[in-house]
Amino acid sequence: MSTIIGVDIGTSVTKAVAFDGTGGALASASRRSHLDMLPGGRVEQDLDDVVAGVGDVVREVAAAVGRPPDAVALTGQGDGLWLRDSEGRPVRPAISWMDARASDLVTRWLVDGTIGTAYAHTGSGMFPGCHGPLLNWLQEHEPDSLDRAAVAGYCVDAVAQRLTGRVCLDASDATLPFLDPRTRRYAPGALAACGVGERAGLLPPPAAPGTVLGLDGRGAGLLGLPEGLPVVAGPYDLPACAIGSGVREVGDGVLILGTTLASQVLTDRVDLDPLAEPAGMWLCTPTPGRWLRAMPAMVGTAALEWVLALVGATTADVDALLTDSPPGARGVHAFPFLSDAGERAPFVEPSARGRLDGLSLATGREDAVRAVCEAIGYAARHCLDTAGLSGTLALCGGGTRSVMWARLIADVLGRPVRVPLEEQVGALGVVSVARASLSPGYEAPPGRHQVVEPRADVRALYEDGYERYRAELATARTEWRARARSIG
Repeated sequence: MSTIIGVDIGTSVTKAVAFDGTGGALASASRRSHLDMLPGGRVEQDLDDVVAGVGDVVREVAAAVGRPPDAVALTGQGDGLWLRDSEGRPVRPAISWMDARASDLVTRWLVDGTIGTAYAHTGSGMFPGCHGPLLNWLQEHEPDSLDRAAVAGYCVDAVAQRLTGRVCLDASDATLPFLDPRTRRYAPGALAACGVGERAGLLPPPAAPGTVLGLDGRGAGLLGLPEGLPVVAGPYDLPACAIGSGVREVGDGVLILGTTLASQVLTDRVDLDPLAEPAGMWLCTPTPGRWLRAMPAMVGTAALEWVLALVGATTADVDALLTDSPPGARGVHAFPFLSDAGERAPFVEPSARGRLDGLSLATGREDAVRAVCEAIGYAARHCLDTAGLSGTLALCGGGTRSVMWARLIADVLGRPVRVPLEEQVGALGVVSVARASLSPGYEAPPGRHQVVEPRADVRALYEDGYERYRAELATARTEWRARARSIG
């Protein structure tokens, strides 16, 4: 029975898991990634360090299994800007999707209609850490970096190029912000709107579904695996998690409680409504005629980690803290918008900021933690409502390690959630794509999961809480936009 190693190159951790043909995990390994947090909201990564991390975890997993795998499948973080030369060497540090250097530019584009114009061509919104504003920013401030580059790509294709010597960009990665998802071609109107039409040659065309690469000599040396071993690159982590968590039918969705609070719903149509709020994107999937309507909010588990640090607790304390505070957090309310780059879904607002209010001397640290978790739940519901969820919902990501938080999410959403028993659903999803690429007609076996049901006795409380959240958010957005205009 064939073994494939799935590698998930996350923002903070790179993970590798060896799966057998039934989807069972045989061995796993992980390595922390290094992020350079620089002044001005700049967040960068070293491609060489990322590639070395991939080599470390693949070697460890292959050694644990005791034999080389039959293939390697890559997924990982999306967006950001990973500039390389023709040999795959970085011409500057990779700019993370978390980067905020182009926040003022995005704010200006929101006001002058640039983002709306691009959205009409692609159905993709923009935020500071995506290709449109980053390419424009570099064109003004670092044109030599663009002049030296041969490829303006993403994390997964950057690693794949170092392992195989080929540039292979999955259509899911290419989506934001220039791709017309209906044709899988770049939209000249979107490039022109962002003022980077002359840099279109840096964008590699999306690879055809089912493309299989092979390790070259350099890649084989990095991974300690045979030269020519099949490699599949993509889709990136959001659609890979949807596939790995069992999203199969139109209307089904997945919520990822990770660094990104990512909501996705499977659809069989793309609606490029020019009057819609320009946020989210329509992600291409490996299946023709199927897309994921994605609303990836900026802050997920990072907001929880922030409040835990604030009250002197750790993730090991989450279940106990949520148990000690009742639904509604004794009147404490929060906004979870803590990213320096603001928010990107289900609305784009670079000046969005977090909030924790309703505090009193009677407030306990458990109430602050529950308030933030509830706010993340409300943000997730807002995203899922906007994405058009109508079927079942899977819940995955690091946040699901907390049983109480998973229950809270089901309560806030007012619907059952399926929690896959395999934690590394991104790696499992890209391994399923690799098997289908190597053996056309392959169908992934149904995954194992547990169902968390919402509690009827808190339904009314959370319905009222969600209405209040949406009303307060509408007021806050007006204030954020006015403040941004006054500063600009």
